[in-house]
Amino acid sequence: MAKSARQNKILQLISEKDIGTQAELTAELIKEGFNITQATVSRDIKSLGLIKIASPLKGYKYYYPESNESNESNENKLKLLTIFRESVISIEKAINLIVLKTISGSANSACLIIDKLNIEGVAGTLAGDDTIIVIIKRIEDIDYVYGELNKLLRK
Repeated sequence: MAKSARQNKILQLISEKDIGTQAELTAELIKEGFNITQATVSRDIKSLGLIKIASPLKGYKYYYPESNESNESNENKLKLLTIFRESVISIEKAINLIVLKTISGSANSACLIIDKLNIEGVAGTLAGDDTIIVIIKRIEDIDYVYGELNKLLRK
């Protein structure tokens, strides 16, 4: 089956079920008739920009932040901002880098929010499990970017 059909099925599955791991998602796709590997699912997750959010039923679940963007853009922005605030533990400057520590497993979600903001002076971001590195284009921009990120934590 085509990549677009598979990715549409992924979006459908995560909207209907609390799926928290690549293995669970792979198993669900196989049940739906897709001949797929976990490596392909991993690439699809990255391609779709899926993030993990807290789930009332279990630890975390996959979430598609662009869903119904035209109708719920403000609601989605508020959800993402809440994720950022609840995830980030600390923020520090280091020469031309800003390092944010997050609760375990939430750095990718918080990093997505930074990326979506397109803050002037940010060259790029990198997320691990519980750490985000924001790379600043020029040392002169670090105070501005640091201030913008701190504002997000206080809003």
